Amino acid sequence: MRLLDKLLNSGFGSALFLGSSRKTRVLSASALFLAACAFGAAGVAPMAPDAADLPVTSITRELPVASLADQIAQLEQQEHRFFREERVRPGDTLATLLQRLGVDDEEAAKFIKSDRIAHQVFQLKAGRKIQAQTDEDGELHFLSATTNDNVGNSDSAIKSVVIRRDGERLVATETLGNLEKRVDMHSGEIRSSLFAATDAAGIPDNVAMQIVDMFSTNIDFASDLRRGDRFNVVYETYWQNGEMVRAGRVLAGQFVNGSTTYQSVWFDDPNSKEGGGYYTFDGKSLKKAFLKSPLEFSRISSGFSMRMHPLSGQWRSHKGVDFAAPTGTPIRASGDGEVDFVGVQGGYGNIVILKHWNNYSTAYAHMSRFANGLKKGDKVNQGQVIGYVGTSGWSTGPHLHYEFRVGNEPRDPMSIDVPNAQPLAGTELQRFKNVASEMRHRFALLSSPSGTAGKLAAK
Repeated sequence: MRLLDKLLNSGFGSALFLGSSRKTRVLSASALFLAACAFGAAGVAPMAPDAADLPVTSITRELPVASLADQIAQLEQQEHRFFREERVRPGDTLATLLQRLGVDDEEAAKFIKSDRIAHQVFQLKAGRKIQAQTDEDGELHFLSATTNDNVGNSDSAIKSVVIRRDGERLVATETLGNLEKRVDMHSGEIRSSLFAATDAAGIPDNVAMQIVDMFSTNIDFASDLRRGDRFNVVYETYWQNGEMVRAGRVLAGQFVNGSTTYQSVWFDDPNSKEGGGYYTFDGKSLKKAFLKSPLEFSRISSGFSMRMHPLSGQWRSHKGVDFAAPTGTPIRASGDGEVDFVGVQGGYGNIVILKHWNNYSTAYAHMSRFANGLKKGDKVNQGQVIGYVGTSGWSTGPHLHYEFRVGNEPRDPMSIDVPNAQPLAGTELQRFKNVASEMRHRFALLSSPSGTAGKLAAK
């Protein structure tokens, strides 16, 4: 109460209570008393002890550690396995291949030579990967290799051989591998030949052959190519364990031949015997009724004109075109048709005559032999092999004499204008436009400065 009395007796207290009622003065005095107590408490409250003054307890404990000798002994008792991967090299034998894989196992070598499934290791192509697991003495415990990479276009049509050690014996099994499908894109420029350009661009040979087939109705790849011609190609590839095992179908191609640009897009058609076909970007079929040349690679040695006959020495009309080619070169049917004659016919020697639609017919003479089983009445498809180049009949060297007839009258096959197959229409054309749009985009990427060669994963 002394503090309250001091406050009340001070000027502050007098000013506070001046002119106030007794009740108000009592409440105000009580409030001042409590405030004074609070300030006093804050002034005398002791501080918490410093953390550095807290007691610290040290604990020491010994932990058991295995002896280094015991650890080494345990490791020595464990069986060690070694895994190696190699690529098959040209000229490899089984012995050299197993040696690089670290396999020193006579039993395994004999097993691979004698077992029907394991023996497929001998069929491995150069560049193919092969994996093996051995123990520290070189005994084979596991071997895996892809043995067949050209068995159709199925995503799973790839065979692998696995050899495992089962107890004291070796067992070989054959499995179908699951493949990952991707889409590759590449560009190339003609310097000497198409195959030299595709090799330089890293394009597989089977893709190069598809390029030939795709544009063969417009380009004769033996005579029409020019230095500086360029091409783009988009095609399927199939991969297993990060390795490309084979190339598939060409999905789109673009070929600049001189001043003319040819473009082609594959379009699936379940109603087609081939499963689909190639079309221009506006939906017109690239398949013409007849090929420009019945041979894939050749040169014209004699055209459709008057000439001096090489045997009789007389001037006479040459009613066909001669394509010079080595004996045995495959001869393709230039169009869909039916075999009207197969056999020997005078100076033509071995000859095949095909009947086509709209009163067209074609003749292929001087063959060395016919395709196996070919006979009159057989249906043939465009591009199907019907025989092989030879020099039978009145011939001075191996070549194909090719005649194109309309109403049984000879015409020059190099100049006659034949129609294309029926173009797409309706809903099929709309679906095709979506496919063509994607391929346009891919060609644009290939034409960019950094797009001379590329690869995209499959959709």
